Amino acid sequence: MTVATGQPTLREPDLTPPAVEVRGLTKSYGDLTAVKGISFDVAQGEIFAFLGPNGAGKSTTIKMLCTLARPSAGSARVAGFDVVADARRVRRHIGLVFQEQTLDDQLTAEENLRFHAVLYGVPSDQVESRIARVFELVALSDRRKDLVSTYSGGMARRLEIARGMLHTPRVLFLDEPTVGLDPQTRALIWEDIHRLRREEGITIFLTTHYMDEAENAERIAIIDHGEIIALDMPDALKASVGSDTIALETTDDDAALAALQADGYKVERSEEGLTVFVADEEAAVGAVVAAVGVPVRTVRAHRPTLDDVFLHYTGREIRDQHGEGATTMFARAHGARR
Repeated sequence: MTVATGQPTLREPDLTPPAVEVRGLTKSYGDLTAVKGISFDVAQGEIFAFLGPNGAGKSTTIKMLCTLARPSAGSARVAGFDVVADARRVRRHIGLVFQEQTLDDQLTAEENLRFHAVLYGVPSDQVESRIARVFELVALSDRRKDLVSTYSGGMARRLEIARGMLHTPRVLFLDEPTVGLDPQTRALIWEDIHRLRREEGITIFLTTHYMDEAENAERIAIIDHGEIIALDMPDALKASVGSDTIALETTDDDAALAALQADGYKVERSEEGLTVFVADEEAAVGAVVAAVGVPVRTVRAHRPTLDDVFLHYTGREIRDQHGEGATTMFARAHGARR
């Protein structure tokens, strides 16, 4: 499914039923409509991201898909089961990692997992092997006997992911999985997530307001004010808002403009200098500078980012807005280069 304007990205036909199927899903609280009739599918084994600012409707959608909130309208199926009519079966087939930590820090990591195994009815003859397996998946085997109170924030987050995987769910929901963590710890957690998908074949559905984090997904749905405003693969979303550019300032912009146009480049002139439109900014920089024919003062290469996508589809810069129980800023991926 593609909601972004322009030509949809062609995908190979998939005859397997989707892991998540949403049609016209709506959630209202009195006069406030938090989620406004959204529709999308998530393929089995896919990493799928909901990208949007705080208050956009991400967590509300997760709650409906995980049977923690009842939809006001529309329908959703997760792992083949209706989230309203078959809520109990949905819960058996999903794992959920909340934004807020829900571990008991006075128990050891292993004791937290054993308690979860009892709650989810993991067969007794599988408990030991599953605990060992999930500790291995999140690289915490050497800390399984330690109190959670001795864990760093990143280690606790990885333990929560392990707990969510203990009962072998078909879909793992991660609500802002790395919020508040430092970049190095976020990278470690994403190593764990990719290992989960690779070795367990699980479907990952995450919400995030971090641009760089969303890049890990195979498809991204940008959600704002409860509506999906664009949905596609990351590169396709970027391509939908424009081509790569190279910005130049030279000692003689008039001469440089003429030389570039004579060489077949598409160029625009502005007060800041020249903007050259290219297919691949990294590969084209050398050739563009060589074609100018006059000394170059500055050169800046730019490839469209998810920031550009958000701005294109919403008409404004990314905002900082509190909501859905979070108080973090909508993080931007800075820099001219990807």
